[in-house]
Amino acid sequence: MPEFSFDVVSEFNPAELTNALDQARREVGTRYDFKDSHTVYDHTGSVIAIESASEDRAKAALQVLREKAARRQLSPKLFQAGEPKTVGKGRGQIEVQLNAGITDELARDLRKRIQNVTPKVQVRIQGDQLRVVSKDKDSLQLVIKALREAEDIPVPLQFTNYR
Repeated sequence: MPEFSFDVVSEFNPAELTNALDQARREVGTRYDFKDSHTVYDHTGSVIAIESASEDRAKAALQVLREKAARRQLSPKLFQAGEPKTVGKGRGQIEVQLNAGITDELARDLRKRIQNVTPKVQVRIQGDQLRVVSKDKDSLQLVIKALREAEDIPVPLQFTNYR
């Protein structure tokens, strides 16, 4: 009897993130409410620093980035914003961590959730991804549905290599 499987991963397309950042920069540059705010998006590694004329303008710039990212199929869970803080001359800054990747602790939690959905599946943790295997396609569909509907998972999940 054949076995069916899929992988659970947490990743994002860096090209789409770059496009979303470029679109956000363009919109902030043309919108009237951002006039003379000198808003800057600085992306280095897994951190995006948003700096603007005030903390409120920085929050609004973060919202613009989230909207542009959503249009490019990037999950809102990807952006973990820190507290806004005031930097030199009253300017506001927000540091946004890119929240992707499955940690060991999260992998164990996901394994428990999957086993609670249906005991018919086998779950193997393979580095930063989980392989879910079953002889029944319906069990795999149930697992995907349960993981998509879970709101308390802190990272965006994708389901790849469905066979």
